[in-house]
Amino acid sequence: MIDGKKVLFSGMQATGNLTLGNYLGALKNWVTLSEEYECFYSVVDMHSITIRQDPAELRRRARNLLILYMAAGLDPTKNCIYYQSHVSTHAELAWILKCFTYMGELNRMTQFKDKSAKHADNINAGLFTYPVLMAADILLYQADVVPVGIDQMQHLELTRNIAERFNNLYGDVFTVPEAYIGKVGAKIMSLQDPSKKMSKSDENPNGSIYLMDDPDTIMRKCKRAVTDSEGVIAYRDEQPGLKNLIDIYSACTGKTPQETVAEFEGKGYGELKPAVGEAVISILKPLQDEVARLTKEKAYIDSVIKANAEKAYYVSSKTLRKVQKKVGFPERIR
Repeated sequence: MIDGKKVLFSGMQATGNLTLGNYLGALKNWVTLSEEYECFYSVVDMHSITIRQDPAELRRRARNLLILYMAAGLDPTKNCIYYQSHVSTHAELAWILKCFTYMGELNRMTQFKDKSAKHADNINAGLFTYPVLMAADILLYQADVVPVGIDQMQHLELTRNIAERFNNLYGDVFTVPEAYIGKVGAKIMSLQDPSKKMSKSDENPNGSIYLMDDPDTIMRKCKRAVTDSEGVIAYRDEQPGLKNLIDIYSACTGKTPQETVAEFEGKGYGELKPAVGEAVISILKPLQDEVARLTKEKAYIDSVIKANAEKAYYVSSKTLRKVQKKVGFPERIR
C-alpha cells in the first residue's frame, strides 16, 4: 500500500509497434486505474535485449513507447512511468531472486520454449531467466495486483512462488501479487488470421492495425480483413473474422456487439468494413495528435523521465535494502 492505495505494476516491451489490440485490450484501460491504484508503468527495455536489437532503434522505440503511455492519457504526476533500465534495483533484485528460483521451474516456462524455437541462433541465459527479472519488476514495488494476459499467467504464478518461498524463509518481505481482475479489455484478433491475437510481431503487416498507422492504411487493412462467404452480419464464434470486426467497432464506438449487429442489420460486409475503419481512425487520431505534440516537447519529456525514474528508484530501493539485509549482505555505508 502507498498512501492508502493498493499498488499495481505493469509494463510493455520497447520492441515492435503497438497495435490497436494493445491499446483497446490494455493501454486504454490503464488510464482509469490510477484513481483506484498507485500505478507503476514501466517501459521494460531490459527485457527487450533477450533478442538482438539495433541500439539506436531500441532507444527510439523506448522513448516513443513512453510518449505513447502519456498520449493515451496516463498522467506522469499520478502514475510512475519510467524506463526499466534507468532503475538499477531491477537488476540487483533479479540476481538475488535467481538464487531462490529453481532450474526446473524455468524449464517449464512455455515462452522460453516458444522464443527459443523462433531464435534458435541466440538461446541466451537472459532468455532463460527472463521470468525472474519479471518477478523482480513486480516484487520491487510490493505490487498487490498485476494485469496479465493468459500468455503471462505462468510468469505471474512463478513470481508468486518465488515471493512465498522467500517469505517462508525470511518473514513477510514481499507482497504476494494477484492477477488483476477488473474491466476486461477488448480482445482484438488478427485481421488476417482471426484465430490469433493481433500482435506487434505479426509477420503479416495486414493482420495488425498499428497505433501510428495513417487513415488510408487503416482503411485499407479493414477493407482487406478476412471474413467469410455467409454474407450475414451476426456475432457468433462460427464467423470469427466477422466477430472480430464487430468487437473492434464496438470497442471503438462504446457500443455492445448486439447493438452493432442491430445497426448493420440487413447490410453487408462492404458497409461494415469501412465503418470499422472510420471508427478506428476516429479513436486513434486524438492519440496520434497528442503523440506528435509531446514528441516536440523534448525538455518536458526529459523531465518526466528523470522525475519518474527517481520515484521508481526511491520506492523500489526500500524493498531491495530489506531483501539485501535479509540475505546477509553487509549494510551500506551512506
